[in-house]
Amino acid sequence: MNKEKDVQIDWTRLHEIIAEYGDEKWSLIPMLQKIQNEFGYIPPQAIPVIADKLKLFPSEVQGVISFYAQLYTEPRGKKTVRVCRGTACHVRGGKTILKLVKQHLGIDEGETTDDLEYTLETVACIGVCALAPSMVIDQHVHGRMNPKKVGQLFKQKGEQHEST
Repeated sequence: MNKEKDVQIDWTRLHEIIAEYGDEKWSLIPMLQKIQNEFGYIPPQAIPVIADKLKLFPSEVQGVISFYAQLYTEPRGKKTVRVCRGTACHVRGGKTILKLVKQHLGIDEGETTDDLEYTLETVACIGVCALAPSMVIDQHVHGRMNPKKVGQLFKQKGEQHEST
């Protein structure tokens, strides 16, 4: 369901960030992190520009981006929803919670809503097994999830999420 998102790139700002780091190869990862922090992802069109500045092949830059799970080349949502797939959550209905979240957001794991509001991920464990099944929206843990709670969390986009 992930369609290409219509995201405009501020090329002036991109070039400013790249210039901040000079042409030292060691600066690749901090540069990528800053670009991602600024734009929410690393625009694929920026890879050849970065490579040229650092005298690398574009495939080397792409290789670094691919290696690190926290670097993204696709726009991501303002909020990240992480549903736990750990043993305690699985046993207490985590699979159903994930299914309901997918239905409410209209996306699958690893996808972002078309309005760039939410990105859905699953994680091996959130670390709050006593609250299983659980999920995290941004930094807010939501425990003891059930179908009603899932519906309440996603009934209004932009709603503030608080810990339970």
